[in-house]
This record gives sequence, structure tokens and C-alpha cells, in this order.
Amino acid sequence: MASLFAAPPKSPTLRFFSSSSFCHKHNLLLQGWKIRSFSMQKLMPHFAATSLKSKRRKTLICAVSQDAEESFKKTVEVDRLIDMLRDANPQELQKLVVENILAFNEGFWIRLAARTDTCKSEDDKKDYEELAISVMSIVDCLVHKTNEKIESSTDVLKEILKPVVHEEEEISWPPRDPDALKLMEKKITQREQEGQLDEGFLAEVSAQLRQAKEDRDKPGLQAMLQKVLQLYASRVLSKRSYAKKGDEVLKAEQFLETIIQAPEEEWSKLLIDGLTVGKGEISPDELRAVIKKRIERMLIRTEGGSYQQRILNEYLKGIESRAEDIVQVLQGKP
Repeated sequence: MASLFAAPPKSPTLRFFSSSSFCHKHNLLLQGWKIRSFSMQKLMPHFAATSLKSKRRKTLICAVSQDAEESFKKTVEVDRLIDMLRDANPQELQKLVVENILAFNEGFWIRLAARTDTCKSEDDKKDYEELAISVMSIVDCLVHKTNEKIESSTDVLKEILKPVVHEEEEISWPPRDPDALKLMEKKITQREQEGQLDEGFLAEVSAQLRQAKEDRDKPGLQAMLQKVLQLYASRVLSKRSYAKKGDEVLKAEQFLETIIQAPEEEWSKLLIDGLTVGKGEISPDELRAVIKKRIERMLIRTEGGSYQQRILNEYLKGIESRAEDIVQVLQGKP
């Protein structure tokens, strides 16, 4: 695995449909059932006169039962699809969305909102929110690309690097134009929202980074590709915050999240200012503990052996390694 660092060692707001609308429709269905059942009971004496009227009554009750049964079956089907989407890795998710594109109607989003509202843990709720964002992004991308050629991973990477690469010039890093890096970061955010930074893309960047290291004559390209992976890792890890537990702010988690979101070049200053061995109030042991916990959470939520898992793990390990170096320097250890 090519390293993300030169030396060894930012989600769209989503508004869910309120589950109250789902409950309202459900209540209407139950009310309809009661009204129709009550009407049938009231009319029973009048239908007892003939067998034909009795058959009509049975038919009506049967129709109501079938309506409820069909509604239940649809809910079961939507739940099954939601479970499959939630368990899928990024590549499988895109395939599932494409295969079930017609299923993402109003009923799907209402059911997803209802399940989100009934989550018992904040982690599960965030999982559903991220799932909704991912599915919406993929559906939106499919709609916009219906009549366009789907870009390859190489095309996506070229587009991301366009602000910092000029064909007529030798690749240099950092870019001469300070705004170029911001544009590159913006493109990464956009592509990630569209679901295009998948395993294929990460494999492509990793392969090119490995080749650039072997060639040893393209330090600018190597640094540029490392920055792409760093920005990707920062964005993905920043989606989920653990800095609050109820009303309590967990300062060590908050400190880690500040480092995760910061450029790699700023880590040393942040660590010096934030750790107790420097100017801050977070002990090295507290930082180690939250990094370890974040790695454990990441490993649970990513596919084993995937490029995504390796890149996110290396990014967190890079923060841990930098912190250890800073601690040793400030404590005067060789």
C-alpha cells in the first residue's frame, strides 16, 4: 500500500421526510378499516335476506383485507431493500441503486425516515442519514448522466487534479496558485458526494502513487497523489462526530476531529498547542485512546481489506505517529 505521507510516520444537509406523515397514512388506513368494518356490521341484517348480498359483503371485507396485506407486503419489500443498502459496501451500493432505481419513490423515503426516527442509538441514526445522502447522490448522478458516458476512475482523477496540473509545465508541489488546492479539495468533495470515489478510484490513485514512488523522478506527482488520499480520508472521517455525549463535550474527541479536518502540514502546530506536553490540556494518553477507539469504529464500518479501510487506517495512524514524534521532541527524548 502506497503511503499517504511523504515521510514514514470536508455533508450536505439532508432533510428527511417526517415519520409523522408515514404514521398519519398508517392511521388513515386503520381508520378506513374500522369505518368499513363498522359499516358492514351495521348492514349485516339487511344482507341476510339473500345469499347474493352475503357474497357481496364477503367480497368487500376481502377487498379491505387485501389492501392491508398489499400495504404490508410493500413495507416488507422496502425494509428488505433498506437492509441490503445499509449492509452494502460503496461498490455494491452503487450497483444496488442502479438495479433498483425505480424503487426510490416517495414511499421509500417515508419508510427510511420512519426507521431513522425509531433508531435507539445515535450511531444507527447517523448510519441511516449517511445512507440516505449516499443513495440520493447516486440517484442524482444517474439522472444527470443518463445521456452521458460514465467516467472511468482515471477520468475522475484527471478532473480532480486539473486545478493543480498544467500540461505545458512540469508538475510542482505545492501549487504556485494557492487557490488551486482549494479548487482541488472542492472537486474531491463534489465527486465524493456523487459516489464516484469508490474502490476503483482509490485503487487507481494508489497504483499511480506506487508507480510515482518507484520512478523517483516525479516528487511533485507523488505529493499531489498523497494529498488526494489525505483529503479523501479527511472528508470521510469528518462525516461522523463523536465529540458530544448528550450535552457533554468530549474534549479529546473534539481535539482529534480538529486534527482530522486540518491539512497534514498543520498537524504539528495543532499537536503542540493542544497536548499537555506543549501548551494544551489533552494528555498524550487521552489522544492515543481516542485514536485507538476511532480506528476500531472505522474497522467495523468498512470492508475488511478494502482500499478505503487501508487509506482511512493509514491516515489515523499518521496522526498517531506525528503525535508520538511531537511528544518525544517536547520531552527531550531522542
